[in-house]
Amino acid sequence: MDKIIDESVQGSPTMIAGEGKEGRKLYIESYGCQMNFSDSEIVASILAGEGFQTTSELEDADLVLVNTCSIREKAETTVRRRLEKYNAVKKNRPHMKVGVLGCMAERLKSQLLEEEKIVDMVVGPDAYKDLPNLVREVDEGRNAVNVILSKEETYGDVAPVRLNSNGVTAFVSITRGCDNMCTFCVVPFTRGRERSRDPQSVVQEVNELWEQGYREVTLLGQNVDSYLWYGGGLKKDFDKASEIQKATAVNFAGLLALVAEAQPGMRIRFSTSNPQDMSLDVVRTMAKYKNICNYIHLPVQSGSNRILKAMNRLHTREEYMQLIDDIRRIIPDCGISQDMIAGFPGETEEDHLETLSLMEYVKYDFGFMFAYSERPGTLAARKLEDDIPDAVKKRRLQEIIALQQKHSLYRTSQHVGKTEEVLIEGPSKKSDAHWMGRTSGNTVVVFPKEDYKVGQLVMVKIHDCTSATLLGEAVGPVENYN
Repeated sequence: MDKIIDESVQGSPTMIAGEGKEGRKLYIESYGCQMNFSDSEIVASILAGEGFQTTSELEDADLVLVNTCSIREKAETTVRRRLEKYNAVKKNRPHMKVGVLGCMAERLKSQLLEEEKIVDMVVGPDAYKDLPNLVREVDEGRNAVNVILSKEETYGDVAPVRLNSNGVTAFVSITRGCDNMCTFCVVPFTRGRERSRDPQSVVQEVNELWEQGYREVTLLGQNVDSYLWYGGGLKKDFDKASEIQKATAVNFAGLLALVAEAQPGMRIRFSTSNPQDMSLDVVRTMAKYKNICNYIHLPVQSGSNRILKAMNRLHTREEYMQLIDDIRRIIPDCGISQDMIAGFPGETEEDHLETLSLMEYVKYDFGFMFAYSERPGTLAARKLEDDIPDAVKKRRLQEIIALQQKHSLYRTSQHVGKTEEVLIEGPSKKSDAHWMGRTSGNTVVVFPKEDYKVGQLVMVKIHDCTSATLLGEAVGPVENYN
């Protein structure tokens, strides 16, 4: 769950800008975290080589793919409803094929393919390069499945197409898989062990994005702080590397510096961090380069040491608070956000109050908060009883949300009266007369359009705020960092 889930984009059909009308039609819906949406871009790129064109109309599709998430029960329920919709459309388009990609694929392959017979194809997150073969299989009337997890695959050699892009911001995947066995999380079982992508391929992709007009990238991974390139292979095998490999290895702080120096005009973000793996070298690198944004998504999940231990989070409350102190000492204006789980098995009222007190200590800019949802296959599901009543989970979650809203307003109000750098991402959702952009700290800013344009960096004087948005007026453009 150490991943940002953007509810506003869940299930949106993915489209490549400027598509022609020739070729078979591909319809992709994505659910879950940014990694899944990034993976959909890889899938579209691979299938474009097979003559597929993306479409936003389900009824026009020859191949329908849903990129799934197993983080929360809600996501799986939504996907199942969508599969029912696909099959209703399929009755009028019998040649249409339906496939499930991503994290649900490995866990539910037999159920979806053999028992319920509601899909033609099941493809795990490490098998997307096999899609051309799998499509040929289903074209010939056979079900197709590949959910083998890889020790090597990073898709570093696939140039992703940009789906539903605003032309300004883009994701660049740097790691796959996860070695942190948090008891509530299914990711290590659905995405495999952790491996990192060649840093030069990351830099090359960022360079290409700059040439295409993009002005901000987010380096993406289940746990970016664990990034470690020593020539390829699993992170856990690093101790077997040669002395030369160890001496020339690149960690996450090193990768950040490489990317920041390669394109000084490009804003750099990253997600997601894990408190137990984040080093102060990363924070110092952020402080050194102006184009690395002052924002860290730092999931904590609970403020109770007892619950953190039950979650197998390899940090304590005190260590997390010290990390927050160190971040704010090195980067005083750093935006910090959280993930929080209410009602984990065994959570007492005292544990819950410790979570609230931690939030009071940090006063996060914003957060992603959930009631605990038992996920099949996780250690928590096997070993711990989901013993917190739903009513208690909901009440604790509402208390966490209310406190976060209070803190969010406190943080946004600190911007009022200041003039801040904002990257324009597009029109405001509520007014065509206003632009929407973000500060370095990832806070949304809305201001009158005037003569500015998408992708431009501008200085904005902040004169008002809500708990989620800053309101202001542009006072002038910003020259590129370089």
